[in-house]
Amino acid sequence: MLKQKARMVARIVYASDLALTTVAFFTAFFLRDLLLPRLAPGQFPTGLFPLTDYLKIYPLVLIIWSVLLFTYDSYHSHRTVPLTREALTTVRVVISGNVILATLAYLLPLRQLSRSWFVLFGVLAATLLVAEKIGVRALARWVRSKGLNYRTVLIVGTGRRATDIARMIVGHKYWGYKILGFVSDGHHLSNGWTRYRIFGSVPDLRRILETSEIPEPIDEVVFAVTRKKLDEMKQIFLLCEELGIRTRVAMNIFHNRVARVELEELEGVPFLTFTTTPSNETQLAAKRALDIAISLMLLVLTGPVIAIAALAIRLSSPGSIVFRQKRIGLNGRSFTLYKFRTMIEDAHARREEVAHLNAMNGPVFKAKDDPRVTPVGRWLRRFSLDELPQLWNVLKGDMSLVGPRPPIPEEVASYHRWHRRRLSMKPGLTCLWQISGRNEIADFDRWMQLDLQYIDNWSPSLDLKILLRTIPAVLSGKGAS
Repeated sequence: MLKQKARMVARIVYASDLALTTVAFFTAFFLRDLLLPRLAPGQFPTGLFPLTDYLKIYPLVLIIWSVLLFTYDSYHSHRTVPLTREALTTVRVVISGNVILATLAYLLPLRQLSRSWFVLFGVLAATLLVAEKIGVRALARWVRSKGLNYRTVLIVGTGRRATDIARMIVGHKYWGYKILGFVSDGHHLSNGWTRYRIFGSVPDLRRILETSEIPEPIDEVVFAVTRKKLDEMKQIFLLCEELGIRTRVAMNIFHNRVARVELEELEGVPFLTFTTTPSNETQLAAKRALDIAISLMLLVLTGPVIAIAALAIRLSSPGSIVFRQKRIGLNGRSFTLYKFRTMIEDAHARREEVAHLNAMNGPVFKAKDDPRVTPVGRWLRRFSLDELPQLWNVLKGDMSLVGPRPPIPEEVASYHRWHRRRLSMKPGLTCLWQISGRNEIADFDRWMQLDLQYIDNWSPSLDLKILLRTIPAVLSGKGAS
């Protein structure tokens, strides 16, 4: 029943989100077409942008916003999510949507759309959607202050783990949880929590749950006991299941440093999963879809540049146009990486001759003035044009647009153990290292730390941020060798 209510609320909020987006869409048009021309007629002439042009992209707006809102998990229960995080997620949805919309409007025959409209629409949509989130939170708090829409919790355990959970619940009143009391597991309850009643000990749990000893209904039971005690409670879990009481278990059995803990179910068998990489399938599917769409678009748009670069390589030096090299990808899988050849044909055989020029510590070779690089190759490298064939790797699925750069096998063989975690995510065309100075970073460990920072903090908005910052980094040629 609670799940049905949650789904109903999610549908209402989703419909409200689309309605407010629609209001922002048309309000932005009327502000641009009616108000701005009156305030600054010289800067904002009227009549240039008919409503019919905007109506063409209105269905796109609804589709893009729907995909992004669900991609960012906007309709899961936000009982335990701070308002600031929810508001920030909403702003990210609007910014991402506006960037995608502007790109599509440019590619489609809609280039006459007003740039000021995009700004107005983004500001209005973000303002209305954030205001909606604030309003929903305020309404929920008011309802809970009237004794409604809160969930009661019985905590099994009286040790430090139990009081830590109780402190967390009390410190986040907007979660809408009310602690009924504790069930003792033999530990002494610290003084700060003596205001809560202890309803007996663990052997009394069956009686406590089956009788009306507790004055209020129990919505959830949280087990904050040792692993040994958990092993003794199989019948209590089954009883909670029979009574329809939600059960939570504090799972800090293993002291992992980075990995996130997730509970999965395969054919009815529950698995406790420890993962250091992103696991939101919707977001990862969206990442792959964007990889395909953007790499296809870039291959088409840069077609003339690719042709000119290929011709310049062919005419300037003997050898192949495209350089193929074995690289290591996701979880150690090998693949063939494609690049424009920027060095002389026997460059690999002459590597020992230039070993003294290596500016990077660790297993990677990076030389600023490598004599093996051809004049055309140096120009291609300066603006990262030699990487364009890797769009084919992205399209094939060997790589992503954003991710740690793929290493060669010799480098991986020299990795320290903690370096190898960078292989747990699909390699990319650009990354944090790429936009942080590239070869200006001479410390190999610092490069690896940037890659792990990306993996640990990955989100669609981080990918978008890196892609946008890659443009000035490439155009400036900063850090290119």
